[in-house]
Amino acid sequence: MLLNSRQLEAFRLVMLRGSITGAAAVLKVSQPAVSRLVHDLELRSGIKLFERTGNHVIPTPEAHLLLVEVERYAYGIEAVSTFAEELRNRRRGMLRVVAMPSMAMGFLPRFVASFIKGRSLGRVHLHGMPSHLVIDAVASGQADIGIAAAPPERPGLKLEPLNSYAVVLMQKGHRLARRKSVTAKDLAGEPFISLVEPQIFAADEIQAHLADLQRNAVVTTPLSGIAGSLVAAGTGIALVDPFSVTDFENRGVVTVPFEPAINVRKAIVTPANRRLSALSQEFIEAFRAHVAAHTAPRKRQAATRSARA
Repeated sequence: MLLNSRQLEAFRLVMLRGSITGAAAVLKVSQPAVSRLVHDLELRSGIKLFERTGNHVIPTPEAHLLLVEVERYAYGIEAVSTFAEELRNRRRGMLRVVAMPSMAMGFLPRFVASFIKGRSLGRVHLHGMPSHLVIDAVASGQADIGIAAAPPERPGLKLEPLNSYAVVLMQKGHRLARRKSVTAKDLAGEPFISLVEPQIFAADEIQAHLADLQRNAVVTTPLSGIAGSLVAAGTGIALVDPFSVTDFENRGVVTVPFEPAINVRKAIVTPANRRLSALSQEFIEAFRAHVAAHTAPRKRQAATRSARA
């Protein structure tokens, strides 16, 4: 026996309002229409719900028992409606994001924290891993959004480059700290912290700009975060991306743009053949704007340092 939702709604309102008239006012229908709905419910259920005396209805004991279950039903419908509304407004859902370590250790988590604030998301999965594993996670459906050192084109994946350029990280008191930009010639003889096989920089650009540089490489490391810690400790200077250095800005270091510009080869990776949720699409749009807002002030800071020098 399947009961009609409209009949149940009319019954519930008669019980809560205490009259056919009150229920009709809420439903914005005539009193006869409400009476007919309640009568049809009695016929379909086989249960006498009201004793009728003139224009008054008196609930039976069975009506009170049924109301308990109908209230649960009404609460469930309201909860589903609220959930659907929150999905529409991207306040509910699930996020699965994976990123290379230089993004996953500081810059990205701070953005995620601000993005999910005020949302009742079912689950947020944020994980850091090498770029090739980021690619595999998105390709296999284990993650919806990835941020990786831009790989070659791969079938089934969409790559959106994050436009940013390499910076030189150094301590505030360094002789180059107030420069508008730094060139390869400026780095000659400096204690240098080198990134081992830096996938974030195009190999041909690195070779073109740094091949002839006599660098005093005191430490090599595969991670920009380690390079940042070494710079903060006074070990040397490093050529890094502008995102991994955000954890060190209050530790006595500054960044200066490298010239000529070396493109940081990071990209947002998403599935090409699988539609993203509205929440994931909003996340990408907001992250893209966050990246742009982060890189713009650094250009202004460089100009200000130049004017003061």
